[in-house]
Amino acid sequence: MQLRDALDDYKRHAGGGTRFPGERRTVSGRFSGGDGRLVHVGDDGELRDFGYPLTGRTGLVRSRIGLAVGDEVTWLDEADTTQRYVGDTALVETVHETPRATVTRHDVTLGDAHLTRASVEFADADDGDTDATPVDPADASLVVYARFAPDGRDDRVGQLRFDDAVEVYHADEHDFLASATGFADLRGQLPTTFPELLADDPTDLPRDRDGDRYEEERLSGEVIADVPFDDGVATVATLLTDGAETDREAARERLDDLFTDHDNVDALADAAADALPAVPESAPARESVAADLRVLSLLSAPSGLRIAGPDFDPYYEHSGGYGYTWFRDDAEISGFLLGAANALDLHLDDWHARSAEMYVATQRPDGSWPHRVWPRDGALAPGWANARIEDGPDVDYQADQTGSVVAYLARARAAGVDVEGLDATLVAALAGLDRTLEPDGRPVVCQNAWEDSAGRFAHTAATFLEAYSELGRHGEGVTVDALADPDAVPGAASLPDDLAAHARDRAREVYDALDDLWVPERGCYAVRETLDGGIDDRLDSATLGLAAAHRSFDALGAADGEGGAVDDERLDRLVSHVETVVDGLSHETDDIAGLIRYEGDGWRRADQLSEKVWTVSTAWGANACAELAALLAAHDDPRAAEMAARARDLLAHVSPGGTLCEPTTYLPEQYFDDGTADSATPLGWPHAIRLATVALLDDELPQFTDAPTADD
Repeated sequence: MQLRDALDDYKRHAGGGTRFPGERRTVSGRFSGGDGRLVHVGDDGELRDFGYPLTGRTGLVRSRIGLAVGDEVTWLDEADTTQRYVGDTALVETVHETPRATVTRHDVTLGDAHLTRASVEFADADDGDTDATPVDPADASLVVYARFAPDGRDDRVGQLRFDDAVEVYHADEHDFLASATGFADLRGQLPTTFPELLADDPTDLPRDRDGDRYEEERLSGEVIADVPFDDGVATVATLLTDGAETDREAARERLDDLFTDHDNVDALADAAADALPAVPESAPARESVAADLRVLSLLSAPSGLRIAGPDFDPYYEHSGGYGYTWFRDDAEISGFLLGAANALDLHLDDWHARSAEMYVATQRPDGSWPHRVWPRDGALAPGWANARIEDGPDVDYQADQTGSVVAYLARARAAGVDVEGLDATLVAALAGLDRTLEPDGRPVVCQNAWEDSAGRFAHTAATFLEAYSELGRHGEGVTVDALADPDAVPGAASLPDDLAAHARDRAREVYDALDDLWVPERGCYAVRETLDGGIDDRLDSATLGLAAAHRSFDALGAADGEGGAVDDERLDRLVSHVETVVDGLSHETDDIAGLIRYEGDGWRRADQLSEKVWTVSTAWGANACAELAALLAAHDDPRAAEMAARARDLLAHVSPGGTLCEPTTYLPEQYFDDGTADSATPLGWPHAIRLATVALLDDELPQFTDAPTADD
């Protein structure tokens, strides 16, 4: 997104009650991608690239497509439009109904290229439509307006022209627009001018040709092309390249091959299907499972790391940005995928291995992981929680990220994921966890999961309990000898020989220490101990992480032949806690129903007076209830049935057809009370939670399928 676009959006949406001006929203429309490049196809047909964090290339920042008949152009974003995915793929079909014709588009992103195939069917003048007039197909063409920002620049940009392609370049990034049928006309234009930027009203683009500005034909990233139809079909492609990696001739050959190999809709669909994991026909909630895998693939870089969501606010006007990898979200997603793969017969071995490889590669020398990294290569990204890198106290550090990564790596090791350096990474991480565990058995003061406060959080303790438990279960054979130089990792040299036993001991310490956060008056665990030593007893959906953590801890006792490690008192407290949090955070209006993030949450409310509903929190509630149901069932506790029913109720809100799931099958981060979706869309974390919860309910809790629901 360029500043010009942000200012244009600001003019269009300033003062809106549920719109934050200056953003590029993706709450409508659909994405195509799956191998790095990420292209948004708006519900009106506009194309925009969102893949910079995944590939380092900016590509398209604005576009419009129109149908020209003679000198008259009908822009398709002004027509009545419907849109869908074709099957389980990321092939997007968009149908535009104009007065003169129906234009059916198919958009697909394949690696670094994006193809748009448009077929036109002209209205019959004799069909009763008095506005329809006969059209000579020879007089029609597809009009494509595209603005590129190579290297993220909208200045100092140039163009090179060819018969069937135009190359837009700055320095490293060279972007191509090409047509399978050549160009009937091609021109450029300058970006929005200073007077236009300062005007009160937004500027509609593209402008008419200006013969007095000859330089605009070559010195900008904006092009307007007339593309002839051939038997009613026109196909255009964009290709993003690094000039040092792909020379001009190779780029043009690739474009030619794309047109040749994908000259019909079936070929496009086949190519799109190859980019995603197959979902068995027998999978439960198959539409939901396919949608979740599609989203998680779209958000993934070739490295395996994922952005949290498409970055709708790159200027940090209303948020801190979303186009980065957080190790909390990413490792939680990896863990959910690992657990769901076997249950749903999904073949994701390469996903598991890529995640593990990148976690090994990005670990810091002290055993922790940084706040945010660029997913394309794991390099440090802008953030505000890098205390372990900077001088000074470690308060601005998110210890739960390290806990989440350790839990995943331990499970991955047990599942047979074998990557170089995995054991050494676990040793260093164990030493790092120990250094951030206070003598009382709870983690140190640090930032919380929501990154908006500091303290000693129940959620952070939950991630430590889960990490220690999983390492205690699956860490046999991991020794300090895995480190090339134990003295180089603070605290590693003093670790005992039996690291798995040490992790089990630590897990019991954390388990016992959680009693310090129990609030009997509310029947729940406190969200945190504050900096002054007080107890913050607000309800917070992040504390729902205690359910899965206790299930991991319980498996320690089962592995030792003790029949489970969670005692009856703790089971009672967990049931009370989950019920209290779910009931206390539940929020319902005429348009939506789900869980708010936490009591007193004031973020991105706009004109709304109350807290907004979050899909992450709602999905987390469903998963926590399912995890707790499985734990209760393992203890032959009859409350398992009711908890499984609660899980299904909450899952329904975020499932296709639920009030928190868009018709696109996407889960936005948040909702206003009037049903308006907001913030990053789709957000990867709730999609992974939804996937895991479907798998858990089907695989481990089928006996409760017919149990009465809470509404019954």
